[in-house]
Amino acid sequence: MFGLIGLSLVFSILLCVHVVRTGREMYWLFIILAFQPLGGVVYALVNVLPDVFGGTTARRLQTAARETLDPTREYRAAKTACDDAPTVRNQSRLAAAAMALGKPDEAERLYAEAAKGIHSEDPALLLGRANALLDLDRFGEALEVLEKLGKNEADGRTPTAALALGRAYEGLGRISEADTALQWAAERIPGFEGMARYTAFMARHGRKAEAQDALADMDKRIARLNATFRKEARHWRELAAKALAEG
Repeated sequence: MFGLIGLSLVFSILLCVHVVRTGREMYWLFIILAFQPLGGVVYALVNVLPDVFGGTTARRLQTAARETLDPTREYRAAKTACDDAPTVRNQSRLAAAAMALGKPDEAERLYAEAAKGIHSEDPALLLGRANALLDLDRFGEALEVLEKLGKNEADGRTPTAALALGRAYEGLGRISEADTALQWAAERIPGFEGMARYTAFMARHGRKAEAQDALADMDKRIARLNATFRKEARHWRELAAKALAEG
């Protein structure tokens, strides 16, 4: 018992030394010492492992841990950058952060402001604005933006564009077209959003048995995920489950 406490204390002290020597924010000292050993584990995931191992997985772990500890961090940083220099890049960054926090009205405005002049056909800005419009249930406007995006075949026929197009079609009552687009996207988009949105679509349109099978498949996949990535997966799973419950 005392041995474990001693190891936890040594672990925490070493991490505190790392905080000071690497110039990390001082609030980490409080987290490490006040929440032993969990605070130290979180700090290691966020600040130590990425430095040691690098790579995509480490960066994803770092991002996930930071978002869990401080979900508005990116929004605040993006807003400061945009206030200081309202460039297209900073507006786009702030718009994406606003979307992540469930602020589609702000995101739509920012994307619309950014997509002007030489940037009026920028595919990332157009798709970002279309998704914000979809979250605002402004399906006709979203379709207009997506049709503009679709003029460039390479940008308009990506899985993420197809997902947005399917949502717009469903919102406008064009169910057959929505089915085609959503199914195509769900088969190609990594992660759970495409699968969840297609499952919800099936549940809403008289295909409850298929939707239940798809939800069961999602549950199996989520169970195999690293715990760090389950939060986002469960968000999409709940979207599908809610549609099934209401269908």
